[in-house]
Amino acid sequence: MAETKFDVLKGRDRGSWIKLRTITLLRWAAIAGQITAILVAQKLLGLDLELSLCMLVISVSVVGNLIAMFIFPESKRLSESENLLMVLFDLIQLSLLLFLTGGLHNPFSILILGPVTVSASALSLRSTLLMGLTAILAVTLLTEFHLPLRTEEGFILRIPQIFVFGNWIAIVIAVIFLGFYSRRVTVEMHAMSDALQATYMALSREQKLTDIGG
Repeated sequence: MAETKFDVLKGRDRGSWIKLRTITLLRWAAIAGQITAILVAQKLLGLDLELSLCMLVISVSVVGNLIAMFIFPESKRLSESENLLMVLFDLIQLSLLLFLTGGLHNPFSILILGPVTVSASALSLRSTLLMGLTAILAVTLLTEFHLPLRTEEGFILRIPQIFVFGNWIAIVIAVIFLGFYSRRVTVEMHAMSDALQATYMALSREQKLTDIGG
């Protein structure tokens, strides 16, 4: 029993502190944003997107959310591995959507930083490294492999190759920097929380000893 309390105090299981409801709400917000961006690009900006394929990729997230909501209670706390799989799924889904909408020519490619930041803030160092490497691999592949952005008239929208390379460099640096920064801040916050909890436990024990002595 004492060992269990010590593990919790040291924050070894913080990867399992996140509720399923939190992940599903974040995913619903992402789904709404993705649908809005695609419809605006299609209807207002006049881009000829692969609308059916884009909606298919988004529907996978919708189905995943609905399954999670019906199978598990909202108060369920996900384990470290479950949280990693959820965030990794979101990263892959976003990468597929970017593949269908221009790759790094799409200004929304910067959103690939989101899952990495979530992982650095909530999961273990090993999970964060895996997420960071996956994100870097995804943006690297997206520089060469993607469907072009086309207007309704058939014109291909491309930014100069030097800017594509600049976007790739910027995202890779941001993945490394934000991952390290978020991880460092989270570790310090957890250390302060652990110190306060240890102080509280020590004071409680001293109070009990004082009461027994009295």
